[in-house]
Amino acid sequence: MTHVPPGWTALVLAGQRPGIDPVAAQFGLEAKALVPVAGEVMLGRVLMALADTPEIARIIVLAQNAPELLLHPHLAWAAAEPRISARISGATISGSVLAAIGDPATGLPVLVTTADNVMLTPASVTEFIGGAGASDVSVALVERARLEAAVGPNRRTWLTFKDGAFTGANLFALTAPAAANALRFWEKVEQDRKSVLRLASHFGPVLMIKLLARRMTVHQALTAAGAKLGASAAPVLLSDGRMGVDVDKPEDHALAERLLAERG
Repeated sequence: MTHVPPGWTALVLAGQRPGIDPVAAQFGLEAKALVPVAGEVMLGRVLMALADTPEIARIIVLAQNAPELLLHPHLAWAAAEPRISARISGATISGSVLAAIGDPATGLPVLVTTADNVMLTPASVTEFIGGAGASDVSVALVERARLEAAVGPNRRTWLTFKDGAFTGANLFALTAPAAANALRFWEKVEQDRKSVLRLASHFGPVLMIKLLARRMTVHQALTAAGAKLGASAAPVLLSDGRMGVDVDKPEDHALAERLLAERG
């Protein structure tokens, strides 16, 4: 029987989606995870934040070319860090995470984030983990007012509910085996991840109508979605508005560089 030391396992999704990534293309790179932001490759920033978080015991980089990513000169420290390893990802994000949590050497609980989550800090990871224990699946969100107070008006994917508009913070917690049910569902609907209404359509007309009429709070919506999936789900609202910024587009890259320079 495999013994997994206590603590959280962090999975860092660092692979490439099909097609040309506009941020990677801007820098003449194939791997978006290796794009520099404020003097450090994106993947390195995320790994440093996780490595400095006391609750994180293990870090696994998931990508089609994960071992090669860690050969980058800026990541030499990560390649030598015993808590960090690399694993070849599967055909889909959900399938890769499913395989990871099904591996006895990984163990639960698991935190999932992405290589472009460059505003990640140990404080935000700790805050998220502290709010993630009560549900099988937890999703980090940032309120629109909080993000705009921190970075100014910003074009993001906003999910609007009765109690306000929210954007994702690229942090997910999987704390129980039932979380696999949510991952299997996500594998089917991932193409609709940017639209709350398209996602809701997969849960049936009642939930879709309530969301369309903004009759549900974000907590109620995730509770209802979890009930359909057979896995309890809840949001964790983060206090740092900058956590709603990731690097999907060239303008996001410019914003991240400004914010990181201001942070110092």
